[in-house]
Amino acid sequence: MRALPLALTLVLLAGGAANAAELLKPGDPFPAWELTDHTGAVVTSASLAGTTYLLWYYPKALTPGCTREGCELRDNFEAFQAKGVAILGASFDDPQDNAKFVAEHRFPFRLLSDTDRTLAVQVGAADSPRRVWARRISYLVGGDGKVLKAYNNVNPSEHAGQVLADLEAMGR
Repeated sequence: MRALPLALTLVLLAGGAANAAELLKPGDPFPAWELTDHTGAVVTSASLAGTTYLLWYYPKALTPGCTREGCELRDNFEAFQAKGVAILGASFDDPQDNAKFVAEHRFPFRLLSDTDRTLAVQVGAADSPRRVWARRISYLVGGDGKVLKAYNNVNPSEHAGQVLADLEAMGR
């Protein structure tokens, strides 16, 4: 096995891998949040009251795995809409980078910037505000603000189908 270059090792130690915070569990209240989307508009959990939503954290805009996951969600967007589920992506990218991501892949949903990582730390997408990239996790949050399902170590190619199957199993 080949050793990692020192620079990459330091990045990983600074926040790329390791000791992930515990995920919220079904029934737990999802923390209140306020984040800026890719258009510069502020989006809040309060503005989504009564709406079921999928909040998917992705590591970095315009990278292969994140693009695959975003495109899978985009390609299944109508199925999510039919079930009354809004889709929101979140990363540590700034709104401008997220805007490029949306434009390049024609995403019909908002991408949120959690640049200070406050929500990410609360929900287990980051261990600390120093983490370089978000963990690839998602939450399905009910209209009452409680977690319906938490997804850890998401497979970008299968996530949309997995969430839709879970919604079906929930009778939604």
